[in-house]
This record gives sequence, C-alpha cells and structure tokens, in this order.
Amino acid sequence: MSRCSVVLEWADGSFTFALPLAQLEELQTICDAGPMLIAQRLEHGLWTSKEVYHTLRLGLIGGGMAPADALRKTRLYVLERPWLENVLPALTVLQAVLVGKPDEPVGKSQADGEASDPPARTESSTSESSTASAS
Repeated sequence: MSRCSVVLEWADGSFTFALPLAQLEELQTICDAGPMLIAQRLEHGLWTSKEVYHTLRLGLIGGGMAPADALRKTRLYVLERPWLENVLPALTVLQAVLVGKPDEPVGKSQADGEASDPPARTESSTSESSTASAS
C-alpha cells in the first residue's frame, strides 16, 4: 500500500483512498486550488461541495476502485447524504497525500528489515551542560 494512501471505514465498508499525481492534478483542475488550500478549506469549514465530492471520488479511483464504481459510490454516499458526514473523510484523504498516514513509523522502513530510528533527543538551553559550557 502506498505511503500516501489511507484505508477508511466509509459509506458501506472499508475502502482504500489515494491521490496519486493523476488524480491530484484532476482535483486541482476541478477545484481550481492546490491540495493545501483544499485541505485548509475543509479543516476550517470553508469548503465547497465539489471539494468534498471530488476528493472522495478521485481518492477511491486512486485507491484502485474502477471509475464507474467510484462514481456510483460517491453519488450514493456523498450527494445523497448530509455534507458534513463527508468533510472529515475528505480531509483525511488529503492529509494522507500531504503528510502521510498518521500510523507510519518515522525512520527506516521495517519492510527493509531495519527498525525505525528513535526520536532525536535534544537538550534545553537551560540544561547544566548547556549553561556550563557557556561559562
């Protein structure tokens, strides 16, 4: 599964959503906005219906669903449902392409047989070692 895909419990099941370049460019053209602007609009309640609808439709296609099936699914579960039900799923799809999935480990891929690097430790500028060397 792509690092920029996300599996969501949505509509009537569990579906993979992704926005690879082809679908992302189509979304940008349809919405006349880049992914960051669309994500900000979704997050702050300034979205348009086409941003919600097409993010989910194109996300299903990018996740591997046939375009005709994605069209039917979004017509039924976006156009025929209250709009706010689909704002968070649309935002989640965009966040996956912008920053990756929230459960992705940081560091080297475990698929490579290597453990993730631990988080970097930093010292505060008021620590003893920091202030002692400054004297």
